[in-house]
Order: sequence, then structure tokens, then C-alpha cells
Amino acid sequence: MFIYLNGQFIEKEKAMISPFDHGYLYGLGVFETFRTYGGHPFLLMEHLNRLNAGLEELFITRTFEYEEVLSIIDKLSELNGLKDSYIRFNVSAGSGEIGLQTESYDEPTVIMFQKPLQILSGMVEKEAVVLELRRNSPETTYRLKSHHFFNNVAAKREVGPNPSKEGIFLAENGYIAEGVTSNVFWVKNGVLYTPAIETGILNGITREFVMQLAKQAGMLVEEGFYKKEVLEEADEIFFTNSVQEIVPVNQLEIKRYPGKKGKYVQKLNKLYQIKVYALR
Repeated sequence: MFIYLNGQFIEKEKAMISPFDHGYLYGLGVFETFRTYGGHPFLLMEHLNRLNAGLEELFITRTFEYEEVLSIIDKLSELNGLKDSYIRFNVSAGSGEIGLQTESYDEPTVIMFQKPLQILSGMVEKEAVVLELRRNSPETTYRLKSHHFFNNVAAKREVGPNPSKEGIFLAENGYIAEGVTSNVFWVKNGVLYTPAIETGILNGITREFVMQLAKQAGMLVEEGFYKKEVLEEADEIFFTNSVQEIVPVNQLEIKRYPGKKGKYVQKLNKLYQIKVYALR
């Protein structure tokens, strides 16, 4: 399998980075994960906008243009023989002296990973679990998709290795936040609800896309601060992320939910798949 590393396409076993990279020493870096469908990266511009904003926040003086990144994806897909794939695009600060740096980073480490991803014939359901571990607060005014990921790792350990379960974080003040690697939505009386960005969650690219789809479908969409009890009263619950798309919930604690049979989950997933299959 080939990866892209600082301008070169190399076999992954040959990849090396400096131990003085401040992405390694201090966690200074951001990344994006997304899918290619038929060789086409889905919502690439939106992912790059978030990536570039994160780089600016970290004082990493690099901006990525759409055509530049698209050419990397095209070449990597050709080398790996992959049309439908998982992409992780990773940018860290690059090498520096040991010690905290206040000036900008001008030579970041840029890596793109790719792996095969099977196209599923339908939605995959999951059981939701409310986590005991609370969501940590963002390092700055809003959450970056950054290398500071141990809160998520610890949450996954709490949930366990079963891929059919997803944990739901509560913020420190007890409000519903997000999944371990996802955003969370629920429907009550035809209204789509999701936690507000101000709870400290990541503003997911698929989160934003699904809200747009819901509005196009004539649904009322509300963002806000909600306690976990609203999930017990919900008609439908689902998660979203860029790799797994829309993931319906079939159980939360002892309560059962319609999962992939849910009326609104089906409606939103149909609209999502129309957009996806237009790329193939």
C-alpha cells in the first residue's frame, strides 16, 4: 500500500518522520477523514476548509487548495488500485527544537493515508451507550480535529471493541455532546435535533451536510443544549460521520428504537445516497 509523504508517493513501510516533529512531541496537528466513491472524494472542499482553519489556529503556515489535494488523491488511488476508499489527510507542525514554540511553523509534515473500504448494501445499526467519561473541553475557543485524541481513545476503551456499539459523550455540564467518533442526532415529532457547537463538539462535515438534507426535506432542525433524558423520549436516534455515513441506533440502554426502519432515517439516508451515487 502506498502513502503520500511530503511530496512523495512511497510504500507505507518506508515512511519516516522526524522525532522532533512537534506533531509528535506536542500533538500539534490536524487531520481529516473522508471517503472516495468511484474515485471521487466526497465533500472534499468542506473538509479542506476545516483543515485550513485548523492549520491557521495552530500557526502552521500552509493552505491546501482543492486541485492540489485532488491530484494527490487521484495518484494515490491509481497506485493503490482503489476507487472506493478511506482517506486520512494528516498535517502536523513539522520539526522544531524541543520546547514550546510561539512562532509559526513553516515546514509541516504532510501525510495522506488510504485503505480500501467496502461499499455497504444498506445502513448498519448500532447500539448507543451513554459514557461515564465526560467530553473534554476544546483547547481553544472551538474544537479542532486535532491530534489531541486521548479523550476519544479512553471513551472507546470504555465502550469496548464491539464495532456495533457507539458511545455518547456528555459535556462536563451534563449536556449531550457527541459520539466517540461521530455526531449524534435524534428525531421527535418530525423535528431533527442535535447538540449545538457551543457544547464543545466537533463541527462534523457530515453533521452539517445531514442538516442541509433535512432542511431540503422540509424538516425543522434545532441545535441546542439537551440533557440525556431527551434521548429516552426520542422517536429515532442516529449517528453521523464521514466514513460510516448515517448510522441508525436500534437500542439505548434498555429502550429499543426503530434503527434502520425509522421513517426519518430512511428519508435522510435516501437523500444522502442520491448525492453519493451521483459521484460514481
